[in-house]
Amino acid sequence: MPLDLDKVFPQVGGMVAGLKAEGAERQRRLQQALNVLHSQAGNLDCLTRKITSSRTTWLVAGLADGLDRCYQPPPSPAEFTILATDGSHIAVDRHRSTRCYLINIGAVVLHYGSTSSATLDSFPSLYSGEEEMVITPSGVRGREQPIEGTLLGIKRSVDECCRLAKLASELSPGSPSLALVDGSLVLWGLEAYPDFVTEALLDKGFLSYLTQIERLNDSGRQVALASYISFPRSTEVVNALRVALCPHEILDTDRHCQACETNECEAVAGVRDRDIFLNLLGQGERSALFTSGSKIVGKHYGGHQVYFCYLRVDDEVARIEMPRWVARDENRLSLVHSLVLDQCQRGQGYPVALSEAHEQAVVTNADRENFWQLVESSLVDEHLPSLSSAKSRSKRTRWV
Repeated sequence: MPLDLDKVFPQVGGMVAGLKAEGAERQRRLQQALNVLHSQAGNLDCLTRKITSSRTTWLVAGLADGLDRCYQPPPSPAEFTILATDGSHIAVDRHRSTRCYLINIGAVVLHYGSTSSATLDSFPSLYSGEEEMVITPSGVRGREQPIEGTLLGIKRSVDECCRLAKLASELSPGSPSLALVDGSLVLWGLEAYPDFVTEALLDKGFLSYLTQIERLNDSGRQVALASYISFPRSTEVVNALRVALCPHEILDTDRHCQACETNECEAVAGVRDRDIFLNLLGQGERSALFTSGSKIVGKHYGGHQVYFCYLRVDDEVARIEMPRWVARDENRLSLVHSLVLDQCQRGQGYPVALSEAHEQAVVTNADRENFWQLVESSLVDEHLPSLSSAKSRSKRTRWV
């Protein structure tokens, strides 16, 4: 039965009316945030010390080179290469007869210049063995973490980075290159898992591939790496402004916020970083650099500490993340700025390489059903049991 939109319509109308009524207040808070941003720009040392000393329950951006600075895009090199990966997966289905999952990585290599070329491909990998289905602490049984749900999404990110490192290693020395991934470089979901899971997927996985890409710069190549986040919802820079507004010299949110009566920081509540930089940046400009306040980054990333900035592309502001070895190298940082912008201009506001990588990676509902039919028919051919749950059969059977 289709959704009854006649019943939804009045609820949508109420939502729109509420948003319209809140518009003036949102604009006032945004203007206050911009005022604080500009006023604190000349007081960076003091604000940096306060951010470093404070203890907050919300993420606060570290200040790397300013607050309200705007950087014009540098010119793109005459010859360059863009690498990009993206992934999709077929998750474990407990209603099927076999426990397995599939990760499909789309990979793109685009070379621009006098001899332009494009390579597009996909790399599906099936995981089914017991050692591939779970992560187990060394020498300990009974604490296995199954690779499904959030953990499967993280595993997919690791495989994307693995493929990106392989593509980068195949580059010939010469023209500069940019390796691009979609989404954050921070594997946020790992914070909820035990240390042995983080070690397996982050320390021995994701970060090891970042290191491989970094080391390519020691062999005559010029390779930068960045991630692209479209329409970001982050508030880390706004939270830095909240710290600035707090009357306490050193903020401790657990101690101070509950007893606070003045609520100075609420003056910028509800504002997102993208709102600020949409008003601050001109077309193609990037913001100052900031550092991620993530605990997992501080504990594990080391030389791959995550820096980020905001980039204005038409009417959207994107968040660009990069490891420290890119952000602190002027040539690599300029390469990220110019080539990400170039990709967005070629891709109608979104990096064309990431868009093409997604197209190579996408797994449709029909693909999923065909995959499971292949698995089940293969089991039958080998005279192995191919049982599925009644729920699964019910979903695949037409009822009259």
